[in-house]
Amino acid sequence: MKFRIRAFVAAFIAIVGIAGVVAPSYAQDMKFWRIGTGGAGGTYYPIGGLIANAISNPPGSRPCDKGGSCGVPGLVAIAVSTNASVANVNAIDAGQLDAGLAGAQSVTQGYNGEGKFVGAKKSNIRMIANLYPEDMHLVLPKGTKLGSLKDLAGKKVGVAAAGSGTQVSVRMILKHYDIKADELELNLGQSTQRLADGQIDAFFYAGGTPFAALIQLGSTKGFELYTFSEAERKEINSIIPYYVESLIPAGTYQNITYDVPTVAVSGQLITGANQPEDLVYEITKALWNKNTRKLLDKGHAKGKQIVLETALKGVLIPVHPGAEKFYKEVGLIK
Repeated sequence: MKFRIRAFVAAFIAIVGIAGVVAPSYAQDMKFWRIGTGGAGGTYYPIGGLIANAISNPPGSRPCDKGGSCGVPGLVAIAVSTNASVANVNAIDAGQLDAGLAGAQSVTQGYNGEGKFVGAKKSNIRMIANLYPEDMHLVLPKGTKLGSLKDLAGKKVGVAAAGSGTQVSVRMILKHYDIKADELELNLGQSTQRLADGQIDAFFYAGGTPFAALIQLGSTKGFELYTFSEAERKEINSIIPYYVESLIPAGTYQNITYDVPTVAVSGQLITGANQPEDLVYEITKALWNKNTRKLLDKGHAKGKQIVLETALKGVLIPVHPGAEKFYKEVGLIK
C-alpha cells in the first residue's frame, strides 16, 4: 500500500508543485507511466513500486546531484496492482499498460504465441531487463507434510490468480503428474487467508522471496513449505524449461527453519514496442543508476538480486531499442 500512496504523492507533487512553488507550465512536460505489477501481498507490487520511485522525476524535483530524484525528468511512474504476469503481458501488448513485471515463461510464450497464448501472439512486447529469480512456493498448513506432489490429489488447492504465470505453470505441473485436485483460483492474499481459516489444504505461488503475506501468516497461524524432491525438480524443468532448480534458504521466513529445495523462474521488466526509444533509454539508465541501487538494496530483500550483470540473462525476446542502446554503452551488448 505504501508504494501506491507514494505514487499518488509523486503525482500530486508533479501537478500542484512543492509548497506551491512549481508553476502550472510544468504540467505539459509531465508524463505518467503505468507499470503493471501483481497483488499487494506478493513481490511484484513492492518491487514495481521501488522501480517506479527510482525512474520517476516529477517536474520541480530537486536535481539528482543535489540529493533529489535521479529518475527521468518529467516522468511520474505508477505501480499498478494487477493479476500479474499473463495479465501484464496482455495489457502491455494492447497498449493498456506502459510496462510491467512478468515471469520469463509468460514473456517468452506470449511473444512466441505458445502455451496460454496460442493463437494470440503478443508481438508488441519488448524487454527492458531481467530482474530476479521467482521461487515456487507450495504452502501447507502448519504441521502438514506431503510424501510427494501426488499427495495433493483430492485436496482443495489454490492454483494462483487467473491471469498469472504461476497458474499456467501449476496447471502444467498438476497435469503432468495426473493430479486431480479441487483447484481454486485465488490471489496470494486470498490463498493465505483461506489456508489460515482451514478452507483449503494447500496453495501454490511463485515470486521473489519473501512474500509479505506469508510473513504475516507465519507470525499468526504458521505454515510449512513443501520440499520438492530432486526428481520432481528435474521433471518440472523438463516440462517447463523456464523453471530451474532453486532454494529458499532456512530463515527466509522466520518460522521456516529448514532449507526448501524448489524451482524458480526469472521475473522480468517488459514494455511495449511503441514506447519512444529515447524514453526507454532514459528509463533503463535510471534503473541502473547508483541511487537506484540504494533503493533496491534497502527496499526489499529481493532487490539485492536485481543487478546489471544479469540484466540480459535468460532474455529470449527482443530488447527494446532504447534499452539496447544503454546496454551497448555499458558493454553488455557488443
